[in-house]
Amino acid sequence: MDVNVTDLLVRIDRLESRHVMRDLVTDYCRGFDQRNFDRFLNIWWDDCVWNIGPPFGVFAGHAGINTAVKDVLWPVWRETHHLTSNLHVTFEGVDDARGECDVDCMGALTDNTVQMISATYRDHFVRRHGTWKIQRRDVVIHYFNPIPGAQMTAPQG
Repeated sequence: MDVNVTDLLVRIDRLESRHVMRDLVTDYCRGFDQRNFDRFLNIWWDDCVWNIGPPFGVFAGHAGINTAVKDVLWPVWRETHHLTSNLHVTFEGVDDARGECDVDCMGALTDNTVQMISATYRDHFVRRHGTWKIQRRDVVIHYFNPIPGAQMTAPQG
């Protein structure tokens, strides 16, 4: 069996890179849900674009991320629970990749209205100086609906 060391190194790099990208997607969810802004901000390049789409808008750079999270989103959400799945990564170069995953999010607004959101995240991952981060995330919202009568409360007992 002939093993081309260069091909093997590329395959290993892509495997490791996929794991890092999966962690970035996870840190987005956990950072946002746990209101850990540093964890959330750390996934983004400083010249990033976060296109949340209607009704929220487009936010650029770390200053835009700060505005989106602290001034637009967290003030209206009492709590959120993001669940991502089906991450598919396509490499466009050694340091350039595209990712797409599905997200379902259950959340409660500050007025206790429970919302169910389903969306697709389309990411552009870029590696700089050996570090992968998100350069751009486009959010395609499929539905954003209240669930009448639903409550988000911890189990009693």
